[in-house]
Amino acid sequence: MSTQKRPQQSSGNPAKQAQIAQSLKQQREAQRQEKLAEYQRQLKRRQRGRVLWWTVGSVAAVAVVAAVVASFVFAPASKQASYDIGGTGAEIEGVETFSNTNTHVEGTVDYEQTPPAGGPHNAYWLNCGVYTEPQQNENAVHSLEHGSVWVTYDPELVSDDDVETLEGYLPSSYALLSPYPDMGTPIAVSAWNAQLKVDSADDERIADFFEEYWRNDSVPEPGAMCTGAIDGPGKVG
Repeated sequence: MSTQKRPQQSSGNPAKQAQIAQSLKQQREAQRQEKLAEYQRQLKRRQRGRVLWWTVGSVAAVAVVAAVVASFVFAPASKQASYDIGGTGAEIEGVETFSNTNTHVEGTVDYEQTPPAGGPHNAYWLNCGVYTEPQQNENAVHSLEHGSVWVTYDPELVSDDDVETLEGYLPSSYALLSPYPDMGTPIAVSAWNAQLKVDSADDERIADFFEEYWRNDSVPEPGAMCTGAIDGPGKVG
């Protein structure tokens, strides 16, 4: 049994067919325009998002940079001084020099200088730093043997401001600061076999003394440690 295809129905009116074709074309064009408009809207949204994130990122970056700059600009200045290691042989007015031995002993020592600037001492050194109480001579002298400078002051003859000024002379290591009552002078600066006594914390020779005698190569044990031994009473730094 054979089948026959039905002919596709179409309007026999040419004008009507043209009208139908034109309508379909307009619909397709309208759909294309709508898709294009939607794409443009999405593109603008993405562009606005990128601008927003770029702005936020830029502001954040500027804030980070500003914080870093501020940390350097407004950071408190360090109180720690800096000196070159070793002496140059410079002569400093008022400095006395001595010839002391460097043997290890037990018990107390009757030192020739007050405060001591070398001599027999305890086998354990005093850890370098700032102390608010008097320290044992025999331990502090051992620190001098390692190249440290010991700044002492009579608490009855100097003010709190003077003590703060003295702290400003101290480098980050190999230095001691402590009160020393009844030593016969407001301030004394001692190294191994060398000592300077002054009346004022503003005396420029204090810095000169550090520059010449701090970690001087002429000490019995240059480069030996100034930590890892004895913390005396009142250590604050």
